Amino acid sequence: MSHQYDLVVIGAGPGGYVSAIRASQLGMKVAIVEKDNRLGGTCLLRGCIPTKSMLESAEIAEHAMHAEEFGISVGEVKIDLSAVLKRKEKVVSQNAGGVQYLMKKNKVDTHYGFGSLAGTTPGGMRQVKVAGADGDITLKTKFVLLATGSVPRRIPGFEVDGKAILTSDEMLELKTMPKHLLVLGAGAVGVEFASVFRSFGCEVTVVELADRLVPVEDEEVSKEFAKIYRKRGIKVHTATKVASVEKTDGGVIARLEPESGKAVDVRASHLLVAVGRAPVTDGLGLERTKVKVERGFVHVNEYNQTAEPNVYAIGDILAGKPLLAHAASAEGILAVEHMAGQNPQPIDYNQVPGCTYSSPEIGSLGLTEAKAKAAGYEVKVGKFPFSAVGKAKVINQTAGFVKIVAEAKYNQILGVHIIGPRATDLIAEAGPLLKLECTVEELVNTIHAHPTLAESMHEAAHATLGHAIHM
Repeated sequence: MSHQYDLVVIGAGPGGYVSAIRASQLGMKVAIVEKDNRLGGTCLLRGCIPTKSMLESAEIAEHAMHAEEFGISVGEVKIDLSAVLKRKEKVVSQNAGGVQYLMKKNKVDTHYGFGSLAGTTPGGMRQVKVAGADGDITLKTKFVLLATGSVPRRIPGFEVDGKAILTSDEMLELKTMPKHLLVLGAGAVGVEFASVFRSFGCEVTVVELADRLVPVEDEEVSKEFAKIYRKRGIKVHTATKVASVEKTDGGVIARLEPESGKAVDVRASHLLVAVGRAPVTDGLGLERTKVKVERGFVHVNEYNQTAEPNVYAIGDILAGKPLLAHAASAEGILAVEHMAGQNPQPIDYNQVPGCTYSSPEIGSLGLTEAKAKAAGYEVKVGKFPFSAVGKAKVINQTAGFVKIVAEAKYNQILGVHIIGPRATDLIAEAGPLLKLECTVEELVNTIHAHPTLAESMHEAAHATLGHAIHM
């Protein structure tokens, strides 16, 4: 195997392996370096895919619990956590095998070990050191793409022990069903695990420092989300700080301090620390380069190029960019096309969809109502509830709504925000709308099939113009 390449990608997550494939398609000789013993990165091994597998098990459990409403008798519903984890691992393994197949199909060399920058050759080639189990090797390359991803952020005073205090990584391997799960952080990770274990019959409490759940979302979405969570029996504490945690024989005691009101102690069997993610850039050798790093995050230009012209970076390690798998994939394609001398279009991050795969789901794209007003737009808003959608009644999932934010003069669609059934799928329709600068009238004049959940988007467009049909 030759150790000289056009491109070496460090990290084999959805950003890294997609980049490697695209580079190979463009005629580059490519290698990918991965520190895990399987390809797929955090998303596939410890993030998107395994959590969604558990969420699917949770959804099946919810369906079974309400089966009699559909005329189906299934008896007592029992959750076998070991079987849930076994299925999760099967899904992960199948996907990891699929990525390995894609590397072989696209003639991408795979090197297992920790990759780091190791200077340049006299001829200006980059050198990448790979510290593997069988010893170190050095790869020479024209370009390097950093795609090393992130890990759960840890905070002092909440030392993770893998038993009572956990991050999302440990939650995915939890062998014992929690009696009471206390979730610190109401972002996507926190509320998704809260949703899973509530569906599994656990007592769940969510604590968020901000004044609302899922605080990056539109305010009305956050309000509806909290309403649904409380209806599901999930206890919610917003504008609340977890001041301290004490381990006990039965789990933990957490001191909750709200912005207003008295402090309260909460006993729980498990505490999930879900307060964001930290970039994996330590040990990459960036201190020996011109690459600008701030608190571990890497700065790049609009083509994902660092201050070292032949070093690019993508994904969760980027400063000021969304930590999303689909964003990393798009960034990777953009980066390698720029390396190849093409003229790719920089990413408009306002058009990167956000998705939360809890129950209810959330899908969002573009400006929230508040951000649109802050940007100087005169806005008009339309909302349509799933309770008025025939298909939602058929599947017995009627909570939530679709909200469209448009500017008032030309009715151009600025943002779409969905909370409810299949929101993470439905939000895809909003992508072309924003990309093509569509107006609400154009959406109204686009016929949607009946009966479908997608009719909610059509009806929200009507509502934005002041004439919702079914409400």
